Amino acid sequence: MRRLALITVLVPDYDEAIAYFTGVLGFSLVEDTPQSETKRWVVVSPGEGCGLLIAKATTPAQTAAIGRQAGDRVALFLHTGDIVRDHAAFSEKGVVFEGPLREEDYGRVTVFRDLYGNRWDLIEPRP
Repeated sequence: MRRLALITVLVPDYDEAIAYFTGVLGFSLVEDTPQSETKRWVVVSPGEGCGLLIAKATTPAQTAAIGRQAGDRVALFLHTGDIVRDHAAFSEKGVVFEGPLREEDYGRVTVFRDLYGNRWDLIEPRP
């Protein structure tokens, strides 16, 4: 069996990222293990499937890539069973959406940017 387990998201600060992903997007903190005085292994997850490895940028190239890891394309796709609920909850917590909910062949979708500028699709897939 093979599956994609983690996707790295570069951030400027571990604790800020943990607060955002858990407090705003409602992810769970799966792991926060120190690896050195400056490096931590931080994993957050929305529930099922692939998690995010939160990596603190430590080089100029990494810092420059924060929020632009996919070249301003949608980088991450978050599926939900209730897009109206999640859209409202995220909006109440300050998440800014790029447009309204829209219907596509594959389901209902809207795009938002996370705290760092990465673009996400919030999708309620069709059954």
